[in-house]
Amino acid sequence: MSNDIIFSDATRLAELIRTKEVSPVEVVQAHLDRIDATNDRVNAVVTVVGSALKAAKAAEAAVMAGAPLGPLHGVPFTVKDSIDTAGVLTQRGSPIFRDRQPDTDATSVARMKQAGGILLAKTNLPEFSYWIESDNLLSGRSNNPWDLTRTPGGSSGGESAAIAAGMSPLGLGTDLAISVRGPAAQTGITSMKATHGSVPMTGIWPRAPRRFWHVGPMARSVRDIALAFSQLAGPDGQDAFAGTLRPGTRLAAPHGRPLRIGWMVGPGFGPVDPEVVAVVKAAAGALEAQGLVVEPVGIPALERDFALDVFNRLHVMEMKPAFAAAIAGRRPEEIYKMARTMLSLPDTPMDAYIDAEQAAERLRDGYADYFSRYDALITHVLPVPAHKHGVDQFTIDGQTVDATYLQGATVPLNITGLPGVALPFGMSGEGLPISVQIVGAWHAEGTILHIASLLEAVSPMAGRHPAL
Repeated sequence: MSNDIIFSDATRLAELIRTKEVSPVEVVQAHLDRIDATNDRVNAVVTVVGSALKAAKAAEAAVMAGAPLGPLHGVPFTVKDSIDTAGVLTQRGSPIFRDRQPDTDATSVARMKQAGGILLAKTNLPEFSYWIESDNLLSGRSNNPWDLTRTPGGSSGGESAAIAAGMSPLGLGTDLAISVRGPAAQTGITSMKATHGSVPMTGIWPRAPRRFWHVGPMARSVRDIALAFSQLAGPDGQDAFAGTLRPGTRLAAPHGRPLRIGWMVGPGFGPVDPEVVAVVKAAAGALEAQGLVVEPVGIPALERDFALDVFNRLHVMEMKPAFAAAIAGRRPEEIYKMARTMLSLPDTPMDAYIDAEQAAERLRDGYADYFSRYDALITHVLPVPAHKHGVDQFTIDGQTVDATYLQGATVPLNITGLPGVALPFGMSGEGLPISVQIVGAWHAEGTILHIASLLEAVSPMAGRHPAL
């Protein structure tokens, strides 16, 4: 039963608990055992919550007493270590924040608990959530459970690795440019970056630039993402960006007509490996076979303004003050290389910054024009499958680019605030997951989750897990 538990999705576990087929104690213990058995190789979990079994016993008592149960009652979940957890270490991947223990939960964590979820553990990340690989001076490097010589991504790489390895059925990550979708793609799980502001960022650091940061669910199934989002979304009275939605809204898929979907791998995203292109085409074909209207498309705005360049000109200027304040008075050896690199970059000249702001508006307009004609867009998440540790330059389809180009297809959604789901839909020749990204119009989470569920039902990745 233990193996069945650790590779069941959260929705199934909640059903089994509700019907008394399995107890919350059994579920939590199975995941704790899995952490004990695998984390020394994967290094995804950085803190195990000592009170998790006690919470599981209380959850079991509630089931036996016939008490009202939340939709995630008794289900364990994990949280990226940049997200505050009351009474549990939140160290942000940095010796600067060693032993930091918040007094209150982040809004997203509180809402998962209100739904009945049991906080199980905190997961690894790059220092300050800033890089595409999860490595730092405090807790070290996380490994990909599909191939330990490769990265599970960043910045939510510990979270993606924990879920892929069976240490957790469900978790929370954050996303500035790639960080819930990229790691999900590298480890073969599912994740969603919702419309900007849908889920409050209260209790999460860093938040600058706030207009690009998101917090989102990571899981093993589309229905888990939908369930978690229904609990997470809505204003909290503290994050002003999260002021327009109510929890559980906009989850219904459109009815009455075939969905119209475009697919593209460029231009406008940078080079893409042919294996990845083939998976995107296969996903498009799978949707067409199910009766949707699918065709190749282009978005001229992405060709005019390269989103990664726009992002780089904007975010460095806005993040540097927060990083500089955090490290003030600290010794250089306490700061990991990526934070040092970012702080060493020159400030964007004001005319270039203003031009980047205008480019961001043009990108939003370009997507608005696209979504006036289409319901969704299918792209790749990453231009290559999970890569070896420490790689800072790639040759992709004959073109040599630096590692930031891995964000080419994901960062446009952070600049524009559009929602996107990452979903595994194929394997590379080396046996590594390859995912697609389903992009929707603003607040169209219901549409992209519906499309993701259609793809999930026919995905060649269904039921596949890394052999650890």
